[in-house]
Amino acid sequence: MAATPWLLLLCLSLAAGGVLHARAQPDSNGFISIDCGLQGEEGYVDTATKLSYYPDTGFTDGAGTCRNISADYITPSLCKCLYTVRSFPAGARNCYTLRSLVPGLKYLIRAKFMYGNYDALRRPPVFDLHIGVNHWHTVNISKPHVEKSVEALVVVPDDFVQVCLINTGAGTPFISSLELRPLKKTLYPQVTVAQGLLLSERSNFGQIDGNNVIRYPDDTHDRIWTPLVSSGTYTEVSTTSKVIPDSLFEVPTTVMQTAMRPRNVSSGISLSWDPEPQPNNPSPGYIIIMHFSELEFLLFNVTREFSINLDNEPWHPDNVTPKYLYGAAIYNSVPSRKSRYDISIIPTARSTQPPIINAIETYTVVTTTKLGTDSLDVSAIMAIKVKYQVHKNWFGDPCGPETVMVWDRLTCSYATARPPRIIRLDLSLRGLNGDISSSFTNLKAIQYLNLSNNNLVGSIPDALSQLTSLTRFVTQPAQWSNPI
Repeated sequence: MAATPWLLLLCLSLAAGGVLHARAQPDSNGFISIDCGLQGEEGYVDTATKLSYYPDTGFTDGAGTCRNISADYITPSLCKCLYTVRSFPAGARNCYTLRSLVPGLKYLIRAKFMYGNYDALRRPPVFDLHIGVNHWHTVNISKPHVEKSVEALVVVPDDFVQVCLINTGAGTPFISSLELRPLKKTLYPQVTVAQGLLLSERSNFGQIDGNNVIRYPDDTHDRIWTPLVSSGTYTEVSTTSKVIPDSLFEVPTTVMQTAMRPRNVSSGISLSWDPEPQPNNPSPGYIIIMHFSELEFLLFNVTREFSINLDNEPWHPDNVTPKYLYGAAIYNSVPSRKSRYDISIIPTARSTQPPIINAIETYTVVTTTKLGTDSLDVSAIMAIKVKYQVHKNWFGDPCGPETVMVWDRLTCSYATARPPRIIRLDLSLRGLNGDISSSFTNLKAIQYLNLSNNNLVGSIPDALSQLTSLTRFVTQPAQWSNPI
């Protein structure tokens, strides 16, 4: 097999179906599907997946600008979700907030980008993506017509997650679509609170039609399986019988119903690729997951058995004999770091049949050890932001990443293995109107609070005096300036 880059993720041709009103909640599957930059409040049903896509109104806190890609780049096969973008010319960090999630659950988060010369500048940008306070990926858009998909599997610790676009000074960040899909806690055991997986490739072997991308509804988790058409060295194997999936990855039966094998009984299967270093991860570790199922009913005197090597060294300790119509996965739990990856699937001496492979997934490891701000502090400060319409740079996590993107007028404390806490808040001279919000009393670690020189009226909430951490509270008029 030639050591060429695997096929990029393809996008199904979508068409607008029924009209839907914008919503910011997961659907009945727990899915959130956002068409970024889509104008108005009406969404649509994708005719291919029957999933509902909605405008991004309500997800970005009003930040960004809706733009259309150039008509020069719209083709019949182009995904409808790529027709528009939301760009963020202002601010170092702008975020999408996805709410009503299940704390501690694993989620697939997928962002798609197509520049399409939406700004008529013909200068595709480079920018960073964060999930919460953790770096996800550096997005490098090489050409206007290139479609890029970035996907991560992560544990979401709270009932919301923020996907943030970071301006690194190399052009205006933008995004075309954003999708979130829940995963069972038992799936992908390599995904933990401290470690996520960034998709490199997810390939489906043995399809004769190389244009048939498999995703929802065939894959109930809406993973995108890209067909990899075999070269002349290999041949396709398929069945119409149902293949029982393994429990750790639940590969859809439509993927497992096809496989490829060498034409020569004594030949092996070769898969090769080069690592993809990132500025934030120059030596990425790879998780490799190979999926196998026997698709032919073999007689008692016929054997298919093979070994798996990585760089001519045994990668799996045992020989593999796929079970008829049952899926099985061979994978590593500890990330592998190589300058190049050469996988060989080799028939054993007793094998009378060539090896097969149905599908493969490769991921790089992303660290998710940085903690976001205490969730109660986040709820309180977000309520304050909404009530008083504070904007400035108040996007993303209030306290992180530490020293880099802390919100203006706010100071945080940081402790090992514990979420940051908001300890100082200075909103003096900010033009605040109305009464003093009770949300201030939910900042349980606050030590200093300054609300002076605003247009606040009414009484001071009694609960503020019950905050044992609060040592100084400044407000107006002058006689309200009190040490507590």
